[in-house]
Amino acid sequence: MSIKKILIVEDESLVGHHLKLILISAGYKVTGISESVNEALSSIDEQRPDLVLLDIHLKGALNGIDLARKLTERNMAFVYLTANFQGTLLEEAKSTMPFGFIVKPFREDDLLTTLDVAFYRHQNSIESSRQQEMELNQKLKEIRNYDGDKMQKLLRVVYNLQAHIPFDYLNFILKNTKDGTVTSISFLRIGFDEYQVLGEQELMNITGTDNATLKNIYTSLSAVNKAKYFDDEELDHLCNQNPLSKIIADTYDFESALFFPVLRNSSALIRYEFYSRRGNTYCQQHIALLSRLLNALSSVLESDRQSAILNNLPLANAPEPVMPKERTRDFDGIIGQSRPMLTVLDHITTVSPLDTSVLILGESGTGKERVAKSIHTLSGRSGKPLVVVNCASLPANLIESELFGHEKGAFTGALEKRTGKFEMADGGTIFLDEIGELPIDLQVKLLRVLQEQEIERLGGKGPIKIDVRIIAATNRDLEKEMEEGRFRLDLYYRLFVFPIVIPSLRERIDDIPALTDHFISYFSRKYKKPINGISPEAMARMLDYGWPGNVRELEHFIERTILLSKTLIIEEVSLPKHPADKTNAELQTGTRMKTIDENERDYIITVLKNCNGRIRGAGGAAAVMGLPPTTLHSKMKRLGIK
Repeated sequence: MSIKKILIVEDESLVGHHLKLILISAGYKVTGISESVNEALSSIDEQRPDLVLLDIHLKGALNGIDLARKLTERNMAFVYLTANFQGTLLEEAKSTMPFGFIVKPFREDDLLTTLDVAFYRHQNSIESSRQQEMELNQKLKEIRNYDGDKMQKLLRVVYNLQAHIPFDYLNFILKNTKDGTVTSISFLRIGFDEYQVLGEQELMNITGTDNATLKNIYTSLSAVNKAKYFDDEELDHLCNQNPLSKIIADTYDFESALFFPVLRNSSALIRYEFYSRRGNTYCQQHIALLSRLLNALSSVLESDRQSAILNNLPLANAPEPVMPKERTRDFDGIIGQSRPMLTVLDHITTVSPLDTSVLILGESGTGKERVAKSIHTLSGRSGKPLVVVNCASLPANLIESELFGHEKGAFTGALEKRTGKFEMADGGTIFLDEIGELPIDLQVKLLRVLQEQEIERLGGKGPIKIDVRIIAATNRDLEKEMEEGRFRLDLYYRLFVFPIVIPSLRERIDDIPALTDHFISYFSRKYKKPINGISPEAMARMLDYGWPGNVRELEHFIERTILLSKTLIIEEVSLPKHPADKTNAELQTGTRMKTIDENERDYIITVLKNCNGRIRGAGGAAAVMGLPPTTLHSKMKRLGIK
């Protein structure tokens, strides 16, 4: 095994040299100690380290987070080292996808354990990415030779790219190879596997653009010779220079874009244009992936059978929302088409085929167990057991026996041999719910299972090899638990290989009508009551409620309402009071003056509601407030408006 090389990026000389001594003693090679981002980048180019250990606060205009973004684009492993990880700084650091955190002052063991886990996670991510990329490349080659419906052909491209290049809107810029005229066909994502097809006529109808104007826009489209992604001011600049991007971004409130040119003179396809409603969606890694897939992406419309694709696609009368015919997915009954939930479903799709450990995070009642079951069902282990363990409900004196089993006579009362939950799950998956409740001594043993894939029964004579995928979940803040010594740092990062954060119900209010319809249908059948809907007034009240208990509270509320209802339509809903109501009432009585930030937040929320949530374009919130869209988004992020 080759010696791992580490670059230290630290502007405190004493700390840097102390780290160097520890790492050399542990068998690592230290390629250098850099004090600034520019110095670090030069060292990386020369020495090619395997991992970068970096502080956030550095000399110069750029800090460790700026360096981390560049490392992420290069797919390099890095671990943060800092004395302060709080609030927005922590959130900004996490967004760069680090492979670990070390908080000063640190123990030597914590440092070495974190590095060990970081190397494990990075290698795991590289192997997973390679496997997924090979599969995607093969699928794109198969699509090129697909001899079916041409719309389905493009849909298959859209669907297969979705899991690798996140987008809300994919625009194909096309050229008629006979007369050179340019047009586009777009796919707007409206569900997990559902897209609205937009040809020229649909684009004109939705954007209010006339035919002559759209033709002029297509004629004046500038060439794109280099792949590029756009965020913030760069997206505003793109919209000012590119009228097609402007009408698309203004219509759908897109905040990020990525353009990828094909650059083949003989091709009907000029470029791919990806758009996202989230800011900072795209990075150099996405461009690098697309570049490696260039041949497959370029040739997808070039087979002889597709030479007349522009003439044959039903652009003028595009069908209703469509989905790839090859696609049928069951996410264990998970209901949700809101943007936050689509992200969750995308993550489930990505991680299910892998054997990677998964950590599911979210408030109580958000549906963490359903996500775990869905991952298992869609995995290659679906034919094997899924064993569910609620760590919070296990008696403290029996946890080890429950998880790992025991031999007869191992302790008082052990009258016979017992098979533990991990052995029951052999070949399949174990779901450790509420893992934050696991005692610290059991966390050590769980870490060994993750590292060695073996267990030892109480009273046993030796380790037993097992093949188990671990999915864990918690509603606790594990980072806070680590700070307070209740959760092991090394276990956290072993589990944190692939985190899935489930949004609260108040973050996905668009899903409340569909969830309500589902629960009404289910409980009306269960209790044999002919109730088939809910009034608009009652639904409006439900949309205004905060749902502190999330989907579980909504489910129980609908069940109770069904039992009490005496009409065919639910007309009245009796929603409970919760602490947020009291807080709002106190603020309205004027018991204290609001801060400037609170007043600004209230104003922005009011304008957004009046604009139906729309930010960009004529009649959007940014125009109403006289702000650039990027400025409004920055204010919303700072004030916690989602």
